[in-house]
Amino acid sequence: MKAVQVIEAHKLIVKEMEKPSIKNPDDVLVKVKCVGICGSDMHIYHGTNPLATLPRVIGHEVAGEVVAVGEAVSTVNVGDHVVIEPIRYCGTCYACRKGRPNVCKHLSVFGVHEDGGMREWVVLPEKQVHAVDPSLPWDEAVMAEPYTIGAQAVWRGQVNKGDKVLIQGAGPIGICVLKMAKLSGAEVMISDLNDERLTFAKSNGADYVVNAAKENVVEAVSFWTKGEGANIVIDAACLPKTFELALQVVSPAGTVVVLGFDERPSAIPTLPITKNEVTIVGSRLQTYQFSKVIRLLNERKLTHNGLVTHQFPFEKVQEAFSFVESYPDQVLKALIIFD
Repeated sequence: MKAVQVIEAHKLIVKEMEKPSIKNPDDVLVKVKCVGICGSDMHIYHGTNPLATLPRVIGHEVAGEVVAVGEAVSTVNVGDHVVIEPIRYCGTCYACRKGRPNVCKHLSVFGVHEDGGMREWVVLPEKQVHAVDPSLPWDEAVMAEPYTIGAQAVWRGQVNKGDKVLIQGAGPIGICVLKMAKLSGAEVMISDLNDERLTFAKSNGADYVVNAAKENVVEAVSFWTKGEGANIVIDAACLPKTFELALQVVSPAGTVVVLGFDERPSAIPTLPITKNEVTIVGSRLQTYQFSKVIRLLNERKLTHNGLVTHQFPFEKVQEAFSFVESYPDQVLKALIIFD
């Protein structure tokens, strides 16, 4: 079978590999149909992902069809359309015992720490394979994993109906957070530096949009909230300055949710955190969010509505990565389509 492998920074190849097969009773063999290109895939391609090792078969946003199952598999059947949950965990460390396997001490992420799904076939344990409505288009189904990132951020922020939520960053993950926050009943403001992305956010449910290059976000939040501040600030831009800004605009008793991996320090005073008893939490991957997201997808309450902007056949994968690299402002979500 053919697989896309990043062998070093800025160099990927289509490599011939042995087709995987069922070896364990709980194994599921999936024919890959569609794979999303994530920001973390681009970071691996650029050699800047601090968690990935090379060479690596990339891809963790995967949809496909089940073609064989092990004898102990009971939740999916041959012919099912499925999406992949890309985390493998030990089940015994402190994080796992606390119900947080997404930050397992021994976490392995499909397509990052281990070879991923940008290949013709994959075999994974049953618990990482989830069935979706077979009538769901592949370009809708493949968005399940990005939506779980948004669902996790909303869960970590404890977003509820009536909350005022500021999302910093209207890229793909920011839009996924927006969709999940609106489904939770929140009122949402989203900020970005790009007017086109803000227009798209508005068309996908944002109540207010702010161009941080042209407007004062602190003043905009204050006006929007009548001086109270945003109850939850979700930082999907993840720059030192956006984290610093989050502490300026969050309300007393509010929560700041951080999604990024930027290793540069931010200058954060402790006084507003203590004075306003602000909660600051990280959000990584997802914790048991697939069932919720799949239900929303199956019910057509969650659709990409233009979030998927580009599709490339597998044979043009290098062209796809070069396009995403060269025209980041034109691309929200690009997909690789397999026959």
